[in-house]
Amino acid sequence: MVSTPSASHSGGVGGTSSANASSRASPAVGSANAANHASSAANGSKSKTQVNSNGYHPTNPQMPLSAMRSAPLDLRSVERRGQATASREPTKRNRPYGLEEAPTYRPTEDEWKDPFEYVRKITPEARGYGICKIIPPDSWNPDFAIDTTKFHFRTRKQELNSVEGSTRANLSYLDALAKFHKQQGTNLNRLPYVDKKPLDLYRLKKAVESRGGFEKVCKMKKWAEIGRDLGYSGKIMSSLSTSLKNSYDRWLTPYENYLRQAKPGVYQQLEHEYGGPLTPSPAPSPIKRSTVNTPSSLRAESPARHASDALQATLNGPKQDNDRDITMAEAPPAHSKPVSGGFTAINLGGFTAVNSGFTSVNRPNPTDPKGFTPPPKHHGSPLPSAKNTPDFRPSALGPATALKRQLSSDSLDSSKKELGTDQDDSESGSRRSKRLKKANAARHLETVPTVAGSHMSVFRPSAPRIPAPRDESSSPGEKCETCGKGDDAGFIAVCESCDHGYHGACLDPPLKNKPDAEWNCPRCLVGDGQFGFEEGGLYSLKQFQEKAADFKQGYFENRMPFDPVLNCSRPVTEDDVEREFWRLVTSIEETVEVEYGADIHCTTHGSGFPTAERHPCNPYSSDPWNLNIMPLHPESLFRHIKSDISGMTVPWVYVGMIFSTFCWHNEDHFAYSINYQHFGATKTWYGIPADDTEKFENAMREAVPELFETQPDLLFQLVTLLTPEHLKKAGVRVYAVDQRAGQLVITFPQAYHAGFNHGFNFNEAVNFAPCDWEPYGLAGVERLQQFRRQPCFSHDELLWTAAEGTSSMLTIQTAKWLAPALEKIHKREFEQREEFVAKHREDNHNPCALTDKSSGTCSLDFEVLDEDVPEEEYQCAYCKCYAYLSRFKCVRSGKVLCLQHAGHHACCEIPEPERFAGFDHILYYRKTNDQLDETHRKVADKARMPEAWEEKFEKLLDEGSKPALKSLRNLLNEGERIPYDLPSLPDLREFVERCNEWVEEATNYTVRKQQNRRKNDKVWQSGLRKSIGISSQEQRERELRRVDNIYRLIDDAERIGFDCPEIQQLQERANAIRNFQKNAKEALARIHRHSQESIEELIEEGRGFNIDIPELDKLSEILEQMKWNAKARTSRSNFLTLKDVRELLEEGHRLEIPPYNDNMKYFSDKYQAGQQWEAKARELINAEIVHYPQLEALSSQVQNNSLPVTADTLAAVDQILHKQREAHRQIIDLTERSKNPDYKQRPKYTEVVEIMKKLEDLNSKPTGTLDLEKEQRRHEDWMRKGKKLFGKTNAPLHILKSHMDYVLERNLACFNIRNDTPRLPAEPASRAASEEGDAKVSRSWDVDDPTLVEVFCICRRIEAGMMIECELCHEWYHGKCLKIARGKVKEDDKYTCPICDWRVKIPRDAARPKLEELIAWQEEIPHLPFQPEEEEVLKKIIDNAQEFRNHISAFCNPVLATPSEADTQRFYLRKIEGAEILLSMETNFFRQELHKWSPVAPEPPPVLDVSKSTRKPRPTKLQKMLAQYGVDDPDDLPENMKSKANSLKRKAMNAEAAAAAAAAAAASSSTSLAHPNTTSPSYHSFGTGNHPFSSRGSQPSTPSLTSTSHAHPPQRSNSASSGRPGSSLGTGLHPDFFMAAGSNGPGPRLTASDLLLTPEERLSRGQDDINLNTAAGKAKALELLRQTETGRKRAEEMFGPDVWNHSRDATFSSRSNIGQNQQEDDKDVDRMFLDLTNADDEDDSKKERQREKERVSVTADSFEAERNTMDMEDSD
Repeated sequence: MVSTPSASHSGGVGGTSSANASSRASPAVGSANAANHASSAANGSKSKTQVNSNGYHPTNPQMPLSAMRSAPLDLRSVERRGQATASREPTKRNRPYGLEEAPTYRPTEDEWKDPFEYVRKITPEARGYGICKIIPPDSWNPDFAIDTTKFHFRTRKQELNSVEGSTRANLSYLDALAKFHKQQGTNLNRLPYVDKKPLDLYRLKKAVESRGGFEKVCKMKKWAEIGRDLGYSGKIMSSLSTSLKNSYDRWLTPYENYLRQAKPGVYQQLEHEYGGPLTPSPAPSPIKRSTVNTPSSLRAESPARHASDALQATLNGPKQDNDRDITMAEAPPAHSKPVSGGFTAINLGGFTAVNSGFTSVNRPNPTDPKGFTPPPKHHGSPLPSAKNTPDFRPSALGPATALKRQLSSDSLDSSKKELGTDQDDSESGSRRSKRLKKANAARHLETVPTVAGSHMSVFRPSAPRIPAPRDESSSPGEKCETCGKGDDAGFIAVCESCDHGYHGACLDPPLKNKPDAEWNCPRCLVGDGQFGFEEGGLYSLKQFQEKAADFKQGYFENRMPFDPVLNCSRPVTEDDVEREFWRLVTSIEETVEVEYGADIHCTTHGSGFPTAERHPCNPYSSDPWNLNIMPLHPESLFRHIKSDISGMTVPWVYVGMIFSTFCWHNEDHFAYSINYQHFGATKTWYGIPADDTEKFENAMREAVPELFETQPDLLFQLVTLLTPEHLKKAGVRVYAVDQRAGQLVITFPQAYHAGFNHGFNFNEAVNFAPCDWEPYGLAGVERLQQFRRQPCFSHDELLWTAAEGTSSMLTIQTAKWLAPALEKIHKREFEQREEFVAKHREDNHNPCALTDKSSGTCSLDFEVLDEDVPEEEYQCAYCKCYAYLSRFKCVRSGKVLCLQHAGHHACCEIPEPERFAGFDHILYYRKTNDQLDETHRKVADKARMPEAWEEKFEKLLDEGSKPALKSLRNLLNEGERIPYDLPSLPDLREFVERCNEWVEEATNYTVRKQQNRRKNDKVWQSGLRKSIGISSQEQRERELRRVDNIYRLIDDAERIGFDCPEIQQLQERANAIRNFQKNAKEALARIHRHSQESIEELIEEGRGFNIDIPELDKLSEILEQMKWNAKARTSRSNFLTLKDVRELLEEGHRLEIPPYNDNMKYFSDKYQAGQQWEAKARELINAEIVHYPQLEALSSQVQNNSLPVTADTLAAVDQILHKQREAHRQIIDLTERSKNPDYKQRPKYTEVVEIMKKLEDLNSKPTGTLDLEKEQRRHEDWMRKGKKLFGKTNAPLHILKSHMDYVLERNLACFNIRNDTPRLPAEPASRAASEEGDAKVSRSWDVDDPTLVEVFCICRRIEAGMMIECELCHEWYHGKCLKIARGKVKEDDKYTCPICDWRVKIPRDAARPKLEELIAWQEEIPHLPFQPEEEEVLKKIIDNAQEFRNHISAFCNPVLATPSEADTQRFYLRKIEGAEILLSMETNFFRQELHKWSPVAPEPPPVLDVSKSTRKPRPTKLQKMLAQYGVDDPDDLPENMKSKANSLKRKAMNAEAAAAAAAAAAASSSTSLAHPNTTSPSYHSFGTGNHPFSSRGSQPSTPSLTSTSHAHPPQRSNSASSGRPGSSLGTGLHPDFFMAAGSNGPGPRLTASDLLLTPEERLSRGQDDINLNTAAGKAKALELLRQTETGRKRAEEMFGPDVWNHSRDATFSSRSNIGQNQQEDDKDVDRMFLDLTNADDEDDSKKERQREKERVSVTADSFEAERNTMDMEDSD
């Protein structure tokens, strides 16, 4: 990017002080300087402190910019891409001057991915316009990344008519003309009038000069012609000519004569400051900016302002302050003393001015203004101004003529010292952020406490100035600028414009006397052309937006025509703004000043794009179109620059307002530039293609030659515009384009461009350099060197860095652009070195260090130094270029020169020959000649790789008509490794591919590979499958294998024209094929004479050709038939499966073996037999009942007849037979072992169960299975008997063992006679001692010592959970054991335990068998067929109970019992009640004795014969179903449920029959177990008296506590003892307590119950309602009688001895019919009847008492309960 001059280099026309210049303090700074400003104005003296027109110290701000905070900018208030505020793209504009539009591009998403590729794509077209616009895809919309509260920037002021070249030249000339006449004593306050129009003296001068000068015009009488050119059309041409001639002679001739005399001296001074002639020489370049203050350019007042004001006054009269031209002013400037210069009205030549009443512009005049002054507003204030009513406040400015410079020479000098501008201009002019000197950076940071570079305006320095030596500490005017001496050498005249002093004698012409009035030096009168933009204010974005908006509104408010449709002024269009801009630029009469925030460094202020450092997560921070990334793109040449360059590789931002402009310029180093508008109003661009650059520069020089006379580098300064109209007249093509928010503008190398803004906007720009830039970059550097201007970077360094830094990865693309560039540098460097060496050796006869290797003394010090040094150490002091490869350093002055100026430039006082000789000078080479050659050769070779390959290709083609394929392949591989587009490579690739295809096809016929043969076997076979057909793929393969293809390939090779070994091999193969065909035909003619081996050899030879030969197919067919017959003969002796035979037959059919063939016939018969066997086997396997003999026969058939069968079917048959045989063997083994006399050696029951489970998987049960099942049932009957004893009738069989383990564990605790002995009542460890503590024993608790562990309750276990104490015996009981809920117990409740009061029932979960019953059950074990797993635990239970019975037998003697033993008896009764078996005699004895000694109940306890469970039975399935539907009768159920109900009823009926049998068996068992001399106690023998309580819910009251409720919850009794009536036993028990019926002794009598009759007795009595005349009745009777031996004998008596043989099947059928899914359950029915009959009806106490009076009998209700219980078990 290029920069524009700032205030530190402001010029005359752009002067800093005027009535419309911004004169208030900047908004971002405040009014801190107001006091100083006011006092300075009051004193009327010049301030020695540098201030700009805003009253702000730019080099010494009050606070750092980074610390400033302002109101944020509302981004919704500006035009932004993707928002509603975005401006629309107009279709077409009617531009001024008829300019054409530059192209606009809209890339797609894919094109947008790579910016350099897209730029390369559009460059051929867009380059012809110089500029173009790119509208990104809609999806691309980067965020604005700047914090608008922290962003502050300084602006530059721009006077629009000062930037136009011809206007500036005009105004500068008029200003100097007015100063000259004022110095001569004549005031030129206004322009003279001719024909009632002001005469433009500058145009008059130009018109006269163009016609040869004043003398020639007078002689040729050209004045009338000149008048017409100036726009005069008066009728009296003689008067016009006279007026023009007199005006020229009066005002211009004296000044022109003075210029002819003074110009040489001034130009000589300027040339001295430039260091050379003002016009560029073959090798000049601009150097340092002058530190001498220019007379008119750097002062505060502007000559353009003077001339414009005078001309305006001439036309309209004088202006008031608020009638000045457009400005950004907001505060009045300090008053300064008036200036006497200016135009004075004159009337010469005989004509009278139309404004005879003219008053000097230096005096106020109330005339209405022509110009416009915008309303002064204080931006940032919370008080907004009316939009359409600007506030025109009276200005506090003094008279407009109070124009006095505010930038005095001393302030300028001080500013230069502070900013370091008086130092080396490489510091002030450099744009490299990393190349500032440390010292300068330190001074800069000290003097500028803001962000580095925040207000630094980096711009191109003009030609270097070499000032006269002077004391910087002295004030301006104290010493002569020419000789540097003070007033001792004579008087010093001080220039009024530049404040410089001169001795009168030092002036040319000399000044004899010191002037009394204002005096201007010759330099100010002649002019040096210096011009720049003054520094403006400091703003935030919001403040600048408000200022720009107010200015635009105020400017156009009264200028736009009224729109009757909108009823207001017509809106301002882009066309309006563009036309107004060019009008203001070319206007001499009207001066408009605006501000522009240009060249703002992104490194200090931040970029508008997200960056990876500040926004690492933002995807746009790494986007290739991000302007921070684009300069360093992999394809950008700037990536080879070692440091950042602000504005080139680091973006600059620009904040514009309406009319702010950037003048004609092209980019540094002729680089590409890209500009992105983040937001804001339109920016209009004008571009000139690079091809018209020379035309443009010539047009500029012709338009304003005066400016180029003193500033030949004017086009570098970005301060000059020329209208497109002027340029088009000169033949320059000018194009325009409008840039809007979110759009990009690209400028192309060497293309001049300019533009202006339509309003407030924010842009960002940077340079980039694709590969095609390099030639332009070199031309740009040479152009900078020509004008002696400092480049931004070293072009040589960039190239050599690219060449050396990418040596390992140097691509051809890089080498292509790098090689020509290195060639130019290499050639230039060698020429300059040779030229210098030649000059060095002219007068030097000593050995030279540069050329001679011999040791000698050379006056020139020479070093090869390949290391980086600071830029100032290799920058030429004359042309300012970077001497990167070679430099010549003066030891005396320290100056560095390039080889082009080495020795020629006077770097010190040494003469030129001595400088060339090398005295006090050092020559540095960065690279030796050999290194330069090597690097250049390496890059050149890399660049020539494509051309070298093309040469090889051409050479190969020229060598012969048939090039070798190997050479072509090698060349192709080499070309494909070259990453570059080779023109001949596609053709070569196509040719080689065609040759490779030929070779690949030919190889199929020439190369014998085993893998190819195996792969092609399928093809040979498929060719023989004529019955199946040939697929399309196979057909194509066969086409490729035709023998004709070989001959075709030979012809193709000749036609293609190449050579390879395969061609000769193919010809040899063709000859071999012919020989094979001949031999094959002979073999087919005599096939019977050939063996199989010979045929195979012949076929093998034919297959090796990899082609289809007719003779080969025939031979193959014959060979296959021979092989099949051999295989069939061999297979006869082998076992074949059905599949093998089928495949063999199919192969025979395929080979067309005739049916009468022996082998074919044999295997066909076998196949049919095998199929029949398969069908029969599958039929038997799938039968419901497998017939094992038939399976055995089928299996043997396969072995005996070698039938071909399916392996799976045979395996299935064998598996079934194997399982059957194995099961039969196991059954036989179990049967034999079960008959072992020693029952200990009989098989375990678990083993039988496991084998029976395996038998269930068989379809048919082996022989002996029924007997084994019978024995199993007999064993399980024994187990069911045990389940019944323990009250687990309904439980599964496996529960018996686990329950018996539980019984044993419980009994071991209750029958413990070692550790649990009779004791006094004890307290649990968790309770304190009770009141009866004296009667209790407190024992310690030790869990490790069983003897010391305190146990309680009937369970005889330790304390656990809730415990309750009996009020009588004071024993503690577990609430869980007695089923007493914790919530039902109160602290003060009394409780009597069931030991003390027999009426309190003990809850039991299962029945308790009597010890005698267990013994009888145990005695049946030797008669069982299998060993029960319950044997051991049963023996332990019996032994433990017997031991306990023996232990307490001493306490069971009624004769010896005494009342003192009551506690002991109560203790043992508690243990007996807690056990899980019933000791009936001991229980009854202890209960009777305790009632006798300590009666609690009013009646004695009844005799206990059984101990049943107290659990309430669960509802049956039928009951649940009835309850679910709310009915009592199954017939009332829904129809869909009646079938299920009937099924349940049938199950109930079956259960009734089973229950009857169970009852009979139980009665029989009881009879057989009874003592022969005694019988069980009769229920009737105890009388029928009722108990005083009827349920568990009522507990009899004790004698001492009659009405006290107890602490245990109500309980219901299901035990037999509570459900049956008892009788009083009198006062005691006696030995003959249990008497037989009919006995005469005292005591209760026991009578036999009908319930205890045997089944045969009940059948004989007819008590079982069974009809023996029916088959069902007979079967039911046999089912009952078969349960016992007596019953079986009775059945034989009733039905005959063979009754069991005839009834076995019927019985089995009957069992299977009784409940289809309940066979096993039916076997258990007889075990559960008694438990169910013991259930109490808990809802009706009356019914229970009635039931106690009645005899318990087997009724239908009992069977219904039995059935319901079975259903419940089913559901579970």
